[in-house]
Amino acid sequence: MGVRAALQVGHQAPARVYAAILVQTVLSGLTYLAASRAMVELSPAMVLVVRVMASAAIFAAILALTPGRLLPPRDAWWPIIIFGFLVGPLNQGLFLYGLERSKPVHASLLYALQPIGVYLVMLAAGREQVTWRRVGGIVLAFGGVTVLLTGHGLREALAPLVGDLFILGGVVAWVLYSTEGSRFAAVHGPVRTTAWSMIAAAVWSLPALPFVAEPARLFHASGAALGCVAFLVVFTSVIAYLLWYYALTQLEPSRVAVFANLQPVVTALGAWALLGQRLAWEVYVGGALVLAGVRLAQRHAARLSSVGD
Repeated sequence: MGVRAALQVGHQAPARVYAAILVQTVLSGLTYLAASRAMVELSPAMVLVVRVMASAAIFAAILALTPGRLLPPRDAWWPIIIFGFLVGPLNQGLFLYGLERSKPVHASLLYALQPIGVYLVMLAAGREQVTWRRVGGIVLAFGGVTVLLTGHGLREALAPLVGDLFILGGVVAWVLYSTEGSRFAAVHGPVRTTAWSMIAAAVWSLPALPFVAEPARLFHASGAALGCVAFLVVFTSVIAYLLWYYALTQLEPSRVAVFANLQPVVTALGAWALLGQRLAWEVYVGGALVLAGVRLAQRHAARLSSVGD
């Protein structure tokens, strides 16, 4: 199946595709809280290695139990090696190290930059056109994110700068992984693209294992910390990643990435429901702007797709 043919499938079943994106958004929004809680007791390196190794083992089992290729074709080895480095040591590693020094809300704000990053990469590659409504929707949604996360004051939002810079590096890695991987997934499918990438990420992480392995600390971690690590493995690195690439095989990357602007809303609601943090005015105002921006960008993109088909 070619890239264009794969994208056209998404226009035939939009409800299923958007449902997958929304589930992925919820899981990703809760990831910031789960990772932050896990690192109260475990180091970022330990969480990274356990997360990557465990998810790679799950994907290896998926490949063994489903029909199709176990190994990527010869001409796909280099892309898979690069994808593994982007999604493992770079994206997850920088994200975890940054989050330890920052806050979940800051991480969700920075990852809300995904639509802008994806759109710029696609423009540079000649795979997108400048449409002012699309740009306006992204800017409006990101404005809502800014209101949501700076409502308590600019000083509080900018304080953990070092951690934010690490997280920003993770965002860049995820944008490249998404834009370049979408074409690969359109040919090889979301399951194998994600599985091969995560197994490659585990290979990249193997050299660090002797230096970061702390089995005693992991054994004595609380049930809450271990539960959060399990969430990162099963719900984030397996389910959410599969849903992400499934969506990328059905829709243009810029249309999928704009939903990242909803993640801070999910993070804020999760903090309220799970941690008892109060929802202030900025949650309601910022959330409304985010929803309006996502709607504007998606509505215009849908019109362009209908004309192109």
